[in-house]
Amino acid sequence: MKSTRKGLRDGDLIKDTYERLNCAACEMVLKKKTDSAEVFSVRTCPECGSEFKDLR
Repeated sequence: MKSTRKGLRDGDLIKDTYERLNCAACEMVLKKKTDSAEVFSVRTCPECGSEFKDLR
């Protein structure tokens, strides 16, 4: 699982006009899953299922 930063650098993710993260392959907005025990949240593409870590 890549981080969102690495996904943007590699071209796997793109930002739209409203600064939302989109999957480059499907052009779908990523959904966010959070777990209170983790430091990061997981962003997933609803179409292809790709997952990215969102470190904050």
